[in-house]
Amino acid sequence: MADKRVEMRDHVIVCGFGIVGQKVVDTLLEHNIPFVIIEVNPEVVKRADELGYKVIIGDATSSRVLKSASILTAKAIAIVMDNDAKNLFAVLTARDLNKRIFIATRSNDDFVREKLVDAGADYIVMPQKTASREIVRELMK
Repeated sequence: MADKRVEMRDHVIVCGFGIVGQKVVDTLLEHNIPFVIIEVNPEVVKRADELGYKVIIGDATSSRVLKSASILTAKAIAIVMDNDAKNLFAVLTARDLNKRIFIATRSNDDFVREKLVDAGADYIVMPQKTASREIVRELMK
């Protein structure tokens, strides 16, 4: 089913294949950017595998799992799990393994956002805040 280890260069690692992760993958596909997905849920891994994506089953907070996704030669990592604590730990681990990698992540909480910056995240999106602003902008028209 899923690859145990992928050998890639200048690719993007997508941690989490939920709603946000799927949107990230869609955009990477549109731009022909190579990627590998890390996902812990076996059912979600199976679905990604059936779509023909390179996917590793495992916890994206694990150094071993990130190394199996070729983090040392990746250009970027999108850490988009729906768990702020896991995202924070994955950012810390990714930054420790690869000082040059571009790290994009998500956060649901302002306090955690600050911690993600301290941990080395380069770009942080807050989906609920973004969605709220867009809704209010439409309501104000």
